[in-house]
Amino acid sequence: MSVFDYESRIVNIPDYPEPGVIFKDIMPLIGDAEALGSAVKEIADHFRDLGVTKVVGPEARGFLIGAPVAYELGVGFVPARKPGKLPRAVNKQEYSLEYGTDSLEMHKDALSPDDKVLLVDDLVATGGSIEAAAELCRKAGAEVSGFGFILELEFLSPRVAISKKFPGIDVFSLIQVK
Repeated sequence: MSVFDYESRIVNIPDYPEPGVIFKDIMPLIGDAEALGSAVKEIADHFRDLGVTKVVGPEARGFLIGAPVAYELGVGFVPARKPGKLPRAVNKQEYSLEYGTDSLEMHKDALSPDDKVLLVDDLVATGGSIEAAAELCRKAGAEVSGFGFILELEFLSPRVAISKKFPGIDVFSLIQVK
């Protein structure tokens, strides 16, 4: 259980991006140096002893959390980007959305079979984008070692979805929204 009050730095935006949805805005947390530093350290500390060699973050807010976690762990950061954003040869992975599909891409040479990867994002809802990023890691031959988030929408059961595809791999979140 976190000792820092992260929840006070999350703003609920009702009916965004559509009626009935309560958007969880983490930008006040990101804009607070103490909150951001604490969140980054807490996520990094949770996974520090796993021997992680790279942190992967999906576009776009995964960059905001993943890169500083990588820095805190003393390892490199690898972005999982939306299609067409990377200049070299890529692997691509599609995933399901509520109304259709999307995909992520990663440079083919970004990871190797020697890498142990921590996947980090701001929020996990259904698990689709983080699972796609993890599949990209597997395509490169890397080992998926853990999943870290600031927010988990527990009522959507993302841990169940992630554990079906990645059994036994640790999922950690600072805030669990019931």
